[in-house]
Amino acid sequence: MFKKAERKQAKLRLALAGPSGSGKTYSALLLAQGLGGRIAVLDTEHGSASLYADLVDFDAMELHAPYSPERYIEVIVAAELAGYDTLIIDSYSHEWTGSGGCLEQNETVAHQKFRGNTWAAWNETTPRHRKLTDKILTSSMHIICTMRSKTETVQGEGKKILKLGMKSEQRDGTDYEFTVVLDLTHDGHTATASKDRTKLFDQPELISEETGKRLLSWLNSGISPEERAKELLVDAIADIRQAADMAALESAYNAGRVIVHGFDNLKPSLVAAKEIRKAELNKARQPA
Repeated sequence: MFKKAERKQAKLRLALAGPSGSGKTYSALLLAQGLGGRIAVLDTEHGSASLYADLVDFDAMELHAPYSPERYIEVIVAAELAGYDTLIIDSYSHEWTGSGGCLEQNETVAHQKFRGNTWAAWNETTPRHRKLTDKILTSSMHIICTMRSKTETVQGEGKKILKLGMKSEQRDGTDYEFTVVLDLTHDGHTATASKDRTKLFDQPELISEETGKRLLSWLNSGISPEERAKELLVDAIADIRQAADMAALESAYNAGRVIVHGFDNLKPSLVAAKEIRKAELNKARQPA
């Protein structure tokens, strides 16, 4: 018998970005513990997550080079089949900047097929990265990704040296894919939201198990699936309107597609926003 389709409870898509030593792995584990259920860790950081095995109960799989998108997808599928509730990808940056990651593979393809033209090579590399992004967005698990940030050292009050996380080491526009993006500081390990569709992170805070519980409560809140989709769609359309280039536009649009999946009445406004921004970007590229 056919029955009315219903959207299942939302799953968390959260990114933790910060410089080395800012507490990304530890914070991710505390968040996952607050979400409850079984935790899996995809560890590209040479077993660093296992240093916290006495604090949080989880299973880990170490992934070594090459850090291709396909290998990340294989681990996500394996975690789903094994019945884990939350997967921590620590770190997501290796898929982009690591040995055998997208940047390195794009250089290889450029020299092998396009006479060194790296722009042309992205026609092959981008779809591979996109498949990983789509897998993260559509997974049946909560997914927390850590991302390295390029570090800038500055002098603070009292001549104290501070490490500040700058741009995340991932593809431009990656922030669009997540429900929440938290930037961690090296000193104090506090988290500040650079993107927050939950409206839970209006002040900097120290990540704890309680943070994960708050997120779970929001994910399972009583608002109807369609109403929640409408709320999220407002932010998705805002991201589309602010897209700086075609790559960012595509990322924002694909994130919006996940939000409206199953709600045909919401799709036209998303498509219209994309077409308007696409026309604006094309017009800006035309010579005066």
